[in-house]
Amino acid sequence: MTGLFLLLLLPPQKQTTNAMKRILALGFILSLTFACSQPKTESDKAIIFQKNLNKEFANEKSSPLPKDAIKSFKELDFFPVNEQYIIEAELIPTPDEKPFEMQTTTARKPIYIKYGEVHFTLNGKKQKLDVFQDISIREKEEFKKHLFLPFTDLTSGLTTYGGGRYLDLEIPSDNVLVLNFNMAYNPYCVYNPKFSCPIPPEQNFIDAEINAGIKDYKYE
Repeated sequence: MTGLFLLLLLPPQKQTTNAMKRILALGFILSLTFACSQPKTESDKAIIFQKNLNKEFANEKSSPLPKDAIKSFKELDFFPVNEQYIIEAELIPTPDEKPFEMQTTTARKPIYIKYGEVHFTLNGKKQKLDVFQDISIREKEEFKKHLFLPFTDLTSGLTTYGGGRYLDLEIPSDNVLVLNFNMAYNPYCVYNPKFSCPIPPEQNFIDAEINAGIKDYKYE
């Protein structure tokens, strides 16, 4: 994966413009960091991703947190990076899909299309998840390969946010897709109710504990 773009979750009235600004801004930050530090492994990528997410949240210009929460913000809570949750999956494209309205936490219904299915084994259990593309941005050159993976798992509502988490991926050159769950992140509506966030579809439940990536957020 050559760059990371958080596909986010914006106030409905400013969805398109703000979406591009936020995705491009974070993509630039992460790409620059990767270029400078040249991470050699998926674990390195996860560590850098988490550090940059903390920087974004601490910066009042980029943080999704309300202003009063930014003042007291220290860091996000992540599981320790664990190679068990860096998984090679088989990507099976499903080219005959039709666009659909993705359910969100508000009345907004952005148009997505299912790109394919990812098949993998975790703790001896076979798993299958759907991956999607956002119709509003996929025609742009920098997002042609972007895949969006929203999911829930057995930690949802316990140690992680009950509404699920997200992974950003890129279409690989072959049919092997690396799922680095250490880079799983929360929807922005976890931090601020003004945001509108896609809800993971029912079929994207992982029948296992994904003890990797970000944990739930509690404002204190």
